[in-house]
Amino acid sequence: MENIQNSYAEGKVLLINKPLRWTSFDAVRKIRNLLRIKKVGHAGTLDPLATGLLIICTGKFTKKINEYMAQEKEYTGTITLGAITPTYDLESEPQDFKPYNQITTGGLEDVLKLFRGPILQTPPIHSAIKKDGVRSYELARRGVDVQLEPRPVTIHLFEITRNELPEVDFKVVCSTGTYIRSLANDVGAELGCGGYLSRLCRTRIGPFTIEQAQDMEAFEQMIRDQNG
Repeated sequence: MENIQNSYAEGKVLLINKPLRWTSFDAVRKIRNLLRIKKVGHAGTLDPLATGLLIICTGKFTKKINEYMAQEKEYTGTITLGAITPTYDLESEPQDFKPYNQITTGGLEDVLKLFRGPILQTPPIHSAIKKDGVRSYELARRGVDVQLEPRPVTIHLFEITRNELPEVDFKVVCSTGTYIRSLANDVGAELGCGGYLSRLCRTRIGPFTIEQAQDMEAFEQMIRDQNG
């Protein structure tokens, strides 16, 4: 175990396919406990209901976390039209239901065009962004009326891959700092029927892809096998 421990303590970049309902820190904590080393961190949070590529750095590679976080991201997912949720995803219950059958593929494509390129995006109030030193989601849970400032992001690609209303599957390539939940909510608002993110998978960060990632169970088994 000591040799394995030393190699990870020295520094490695791990590509993990984050399980559904795990927080990004759950994955970090699991790896920290498996390897019994302290210096472990992740390069870019995934929400609990999102799956996909999570870069986890150990040892000296934790110094590269900001570099990895700054890289372009690619996602696939599903927007469900005809309702909204307070969190913009299924962490909260859908509400304010509206008809969506009038939406055409052409109309949907016209709306997507509005969100391509450099845009100003308002983050979800149910996010980890700090407002006056307090996490925004903590304020929102207390019922505080949180106002977050729009931020510049760039959507390099935003395309429909399946359209079976009320579900619309998409692929997005975007700059760091983009909230896909906000994108889903904003598309729904522009269409006039509401929308929320019902599925999300991060498929790429810079040059790293989901195909290169290990499931957490496979990584855990590999470490146990190496320990004999």
